[in-house]
Amino acid sequence: MSHSHSHSHSHSHQDLTGRNLLVSIFLNILITAAQVVGGLLSGSLALLSDALHNFSDVISLIVSYIANLLSKQQASLKKTFGYKRAEIVAAFINAATLIVVAVLLIIEAAKRFQHPEVIESTLVIWLSIIAILGNGFSVLLLKKDAKSNMNMKSAYLHLLTDMMASVAVLIGGLIMKYYQVFWIDSALTLAIALYLIVVGYDLLRDSFKVLMLFTPDTIQVKDIVKDIQTIKTIKNVHHVHIWQLNESEIHLEAHIDFNEDITLSEFDNVLHKIEAMVFHNFGINHVNIQPEFGKCDVKEIIVQD
Repeated sequence: MSHSHSHSHSHSHQDLTGRNLLVSIFLNILITAAQVVGGLLSGSLALLSDALHNFSDVISLIVSYIANLLSKQQASLKKTFGYKRAEIVAAFINAATLIVVAVLLIIEAAKRFQHPEVIESTLVIWLSIIAILGNGFSVLLLKKDAKSNMNMKSAYLHLLTDMMASVAVLIGGLIMKYYQVFWIDSALTLAIALYLIVVGYDLLRDSFKVLMLFTPDTIQVKDIVKDIQTIKTIKNVHHVHIWQLNESEIHLEAHIDFNEDITLSEFDNVLHKIEAMVFHNFGINHVNIQPEFGKCDVKEIIVQD
């Protein structure tokens, strides 16, 4: 038996989110094209690495947009949860691409350290300014949604890191122009790559935990069991499963052994108490309880199915 709460975004808000993603996709396609041409003409690896990161932004934003559309689809007999996990999958893919791009940049930076080249710094400066403005606008569009949605956070992080990378490229362009220090191009590429790994890993870890049905870090299973067992008619709470379906839904499934052979109406009263308790104390908003009396089964909190 489940206890449901209103926790979904309104359709108008989701539509606005979709439009913001489309605007960001369009801007990043333009930025990527400009940086590829500029990087080839100037010989700047940092600019080309920024273009590669921007291209990964385009892919990640498209994935996020598709996931945003899928998440609105209704549940059905074949898809009883609908596509509620689509945005978590998108976050995982986007985080993985951040790390892959970072590894590629590190390899290229190492090669360029060994064979530094003269860079056309003026072109690098102007194109990095364009990228900063474009990505900065996209970051502002997605900032609000990134606070409450893992998929939007992944898109936001892609754009934020690319804006920071463009700032680094701009600084490098100015140093190359006025001080003729061309190895700074490779050093900045390496710094950008390392930063991508740091932010990508955190998001990859968080989305992986949700996909693997791990118990959320904020919840202690033993505390929940202890609280439920304070209800006097309950003898034992066991075979517990707690998982996060998406950003807004946390599920609890458990077997409860009762002291007496209670009626169905009495069980309903106990169930309402449990639902209210776990929602207010732990933020769990979907509860499924299997009642038992005198059943011979394993009474451990965690049972290896």
